[in-house]
Amino acid sequence: MEKMQLIALIQAYTGVGIGLMIGLGALGACIGVGIMCSRFLEGAARQPELMPQLQAKVFLLLGLIDASFIIGVGLAMLFAFGNPLLAQLK
Repeated sequence: MEKMQLIALIQAYTGVGIGLMIGLGALGACIGVGIMCSRFLEGAARQPELMPQLQAKVFLLLGLIDASFIIGVGLAMLFAFGNPLLAQLK
């Protein structure tokens, strides 16, 4: 295989991988946040006196879920702009 074809193939597969990383990461984060917030509302409706304790835990977990998605976006940007796979060909 010619070197330019190999570079194009790596870039194409990297683009597909980036799309999957960001898309599935966003999907997982949105589903996780939706399930967690629905359970929070359910718990707050059942026992309103526990709402401040539950709310603190919900905000902590929201931050952790969003942080995992942002880490995935950061890794995707690493592959988009500084692809370590292409460095092996030079």
